[in-house]
Amino acid sequence: MQPETNSDISLPLGLIVLLGGARSGKSSLAVELATQSNKSVVFIATAQAHDEDMKNRIARHQAERPSWKTIEAPLDLTTALKDCPANSLVIIDCLTLWVSNLMLAGFSEAEIRTANTRTLAAIDKRAGTTIAVSNEVGLGVVPETAIGREYRDVLGRVNQQWARASSRSLFLVAGRAINLYEPKELLK
Repeated sequence: MQPETNSDISLPLGLIVLLGGARSGKSSLAVELATQSNKSVVFIATAQAHDEDMKNRIARHQAERPSWKTIEAPLDLTTALKDCPANSLVIIDCLTLWVSNLMLAGFSEAEIRTANTRTLAAIDKRAGTTIAVSNEVGLGVVPETAIGREYRDVLGRVNQQWARASSRSLFLVAGRAINLYEPKELLK
């Protein structure tokens, strides 16, 4: 086992996307990277406390991160990003819930694509690093319900757009990361 270091790290500017399954270490890594960056951090939270379990999960996440400025943005990430200082490091946690929130609010797939494009454009205009967390939900069985299949498909397309727009994207499994590459680069 290697010892952990608390030295400052240098993160690439632009967008970093952390993908993985539930409890894969995505959020923990985002918090660790931000903490070690020695930057001013803004945390954009997309979760909504609809039930007791979600209230407890939100409280646990809040306790695990430093006392950074937090913006609650279950639907409008673009406005939340515009409210962040230009050079701050921003964590968006998470796209999984953001897409779910949009769908439950009645957004069509086309409207979600538009919101997604606007959000990525706002990130592109930022001077600082943005770390986005999202679940990969397409590795399991085909969902039984039509809404489950639609959600899996929409989130999969959103994740693809974010990974394409990123300067770095990682896939996390059991707290370990695999660097994701543009497929065409691997075929050269």
